[in-house]
Amino acid sequence: MVNSYPQALTIAGSDSDGSAGMQADLHTFFARHVYGASVMTACVAGNSYGIHASVPMPTDFIDQEFKDLADDYHIRAAKTGMLADSELINTVVKNYQAADFGPLVVDPVIMTKHGNQLLEESAFNTLRTNLIPLATVLTPNFFEVEKIAEMTISSDADMEKAAHKLQDMGAKNIIAKGSHADPHQTVVKDFVLLASGESFWLSEPYHETDRVNGTGDSLSACITAELAKGTPMKHAIEIAKQFVNAAIGSPIEVGHKFGPVNHWAAMDRDFS
Repeated sequence: MVNSYPQALTIAGSDSDGSAGMQADLHTFFARHVYGASVMTACVAGNSYGIHASVPMPTDFIDQEFKDLADDYHIRAAKTGMLADSELINTVVKNYQAADFGPLVVDPVIMTKHGNQLLEESAFNTLRTNLIPLATVLTPNFFEVEKIAEMTISSDADMEKAAHKLQDMGAKNIIAKGSHADPHQTVVKDFVLLASGESFWLSEPYHETDRVNGTGDSLSACITAELAKGTPMKHAIEIAKQFVNAAIGSPIEVGHKFGPVNHWAAMDRDFS
């Protein structure tokens, strides 16, 4: 039957070193047995030492990418990654609203895991106002939770309060990722708030490694892949947490400095 195989879409930049962005998303889709399509928003030149150049795609080209996919494929779930400016965010919002691409997972890519801001304030405000309300799932890291919720988080109660604030902005399901700042931590805790009102904490062992490029991309991509297969929301989130932990816990030696997570380590595992 035409288009019977589950298909997912990544709307993101292309990272030349393959560790993050669109490449990490496509690795994850492949590992979870979902066909991956892509809308390229930018091209990034970089390696394990850092990013050295980037070129945004013209918005009319992005419009055409969306149109061509909508004309032929049956995208069952989509996700966003790094969206560099307000014009690009609004282009993605316009096209996603016009297409039938299923639930949307928004990885807000505002702050690094170390707390450095990636987006200009004007673009952040556009993302907060126009994109986040469309999110079926929102997956901010610790510093992004603080930034979006406009509050300091110093306790579990603070994190739970912040997640509810994010849900009040329109995002239906929230995965508020915990801090990695404690040098003595042995677990990583994320708070999950579902559209149903159910909430819970997810914990996995903390791995001391510099092979963590693409962690956030892979988490949101795994959720997207599972939703494309029809996996219920709660289980999709649980699978994604386990998938990423497995990918971090079995590092591969690629590059000299900050390397990628290992998607092979989690391939074909039963995360039921």
